[in-house]
Amino acid sequence: MSRLVFPTDFTWGAATSSYQIEGAHDVDGRGPSIWDTFCRTPGKVVRGENGDVACDHYRRFSDDVALMAQLGLGAYRFSIAWPRIFPTGLGKEPNAAGLDFYDRVVDALLETGITPWATLYHWDLPQPLQDAGGWPGRDIVAPWLRYVEAVARRLGDRVQHFITHNEPWVVCHLGHAIGEHAPGHRSFPQALAASHHVLLTHGLAVPVIRDAVPGARVGITLNLYPAVPASPSDADADAARWFDGYFNRWYLDPLAGRGYPSDMVAAYRDAGHLPDGPLPWVRDGDLAAIAAPTDFLGVNFYSRAILRSDRIPEAENLPRTVPEPPPERCTDMGWEVWAPALTDLLVRLRDDYGDQPLVITENGCAYATGPDDTGRIRDERRIAYFQQHLVACHAAIEQGVPLVGYFAWSLLDNFEWAWGYAKRFGLIWVDFETQERVPKDSARWYADAIRCGGPPR
Repeated sequence: MSRLVFPTDFTWGAATSSYQIEGAHDVDGRGPSIWDTFCRTPGKVVRGENGDVACDHYRRFSDDVALMAQLGLGAYRFSIAWPRIFPTGLGKEPNAAGLDFYDRVVDALLETGITPWATLYHWDLPQPLQDAGGWPGRDIVAPWLRYVEAVARRLGDRVQHFITHNEPWVVCHLGHAIGEHAPGHRSFPQALAASHHVLLTHGLAVPVIRDAVPGARVGITLNLYPAVPASPSDADADAARWFDGYFNRWYLDPLAGRGYPSDMVAAYRDAGHLPDGPLPWVRDGDLAAIAAPTDFLGVNFYSRAILRSDRIPEAENLPRTVPEPPPERCTDMGWEVWAPALTDLLVRLRDDYGDQPLVITENGCAYATGPDDTGRIRDERRIAYFQQHLVACHAAIEQGVPLVGYFAWSLLDNFEWAWGYAKRFGLIWVDFETQERVPKDSARWYADAIRCGGPPR
């Protein structure tokens, strides 16, 4: 069977995050995070589940690295738990036991020839920093930079790839405006202030990492959703433009040195979320700091957004040309599977934001397929999902997009945030009672794609 051929230096990896897999929530000095608190708030997480144990990766990381080696991963993207390094987020000296753990993980990866990619923030803010104001307040900057420097100086002799933040939109809007993620607040002005401080701490971290780690490759990861009008109507085009500004451009534009998009600033003022005049949380030099040059942009992609205007009566709008997806074309999260949107997104990033290298830092799907009577996990839908999205990646590369890597989400079934353990994204099945790991058919398929330098056509 013929195969798609990816560049020989293309990075093939898989990704996880600390709170979703590590467990050991009170071991070796780790302090509480906002997710520990959120999970203990009634009604916030399905079945009241939490990450106290998760995949027990803190104790089982050696076995998990061995599974990565079996897959032939060239790289592994993991996140550092801030509460392990500075249990209260404060103080001048990091927790030695926390740094020791990531030392062991990095050494195990390198011993098997897997390149470590470290994400510095994947949503587990130390609870005392939240109590002091969290991301909406500027006081977050100093403890953040202390944490970044401690990790970079400890691991930088072996880790050369750093991602500052994972998915600022989720941190800010899902956590502070919608309230579905920690800390569970519902204030749009608070979310906007948080978005500025997340972007600012990214920009300020870039030179700190480079100073500590000469030759480091530094970037940030955004979750991006292509916005598609449901019809050719002006109303649907306006809805798609607004969604793109709210979800994508609010983060892309400042990182590119353009400041916050003026149409969204105006829209937020009209809605009463912002006062007239200068943005209240922006100080001199902030926008230049946010736009610090980076070495790559991480892209997390799961689906597209189909926008239908709610500002005019449905009967006055044009007929839909992009229908709502049928259930059979959606994952267990209810997200549409539409891989061509990934090609469109990557081309748009190249055309609108320049030739900076792009990395797919997450791409995956939730399906509950479990072991059959023989113990085999025949997750054909996940295989089809990865196949379609790697085809989309290859199409973008053929159009000249500088896409240099792909990380499947996720290595393991894990704690899926507010969904608890109900949604399974992993290449590897986890029995959360026994902690048994079972590679799914999709894991074997992905291993074959890596070994052959691309998937079957």
